[in-house]
Amino acid sequence: MEIEIRPARPEEIPDVIRLMREFAEFEKLLDSFEITAERFSEVVFGENRFVELMIAAKKGNLVGYALFYPCFASFKGQKGLFLEDIYVSSDYRGQGIGELLLREVARFARSQGCERIDFQVLEWNAPAIAFYEKLGAKRNNDERHFKFAGEAFRNLSS
Repeated sequence: MEIEIRPARPEEIPDVIRLMREFAEFEKLLDSFEITAERFSEVVFGENRFVELMIAAKKGNLVGYALFYPCFASFKGQKGLFLEDIYVSSDYRGQGIGELLLREVARFARSQGCERIDFQVLEWNAPAIAFYEKLGAKRNNDERHFKFAGEAFRNLSS
């Protein structure tokens, strides 16, 4: 199995968006899928870029990706990465590609002086939970994800 794990290139944005759409569909969140190639390119490759994007390719075809960005755990004083997405297309699961992607993200994190990788998993996604726990991730059931978005964000920021 020849799998290449590397940073994405600008011309690969449409293929990554295709994988993101698959991921949104898998997570039953397709109704929230609004990303455009222009907006995505700006955060990954633009002047004020802040998102890192790794891809997994097999025989030149993109089959997976990992999207992440810096974070900081204030109480611990730890620099980290927040893993927003990690996804492998269904036809390529079970071949170790997700682990290869995650290990490359971890190597990148370590090279940047990070001490941790934070992420969220939907409660119903038992295969993903088992995957992360197999690799040593610890679940924190004490925290709940909140967000200000849409009208709530506009109201708060006005």
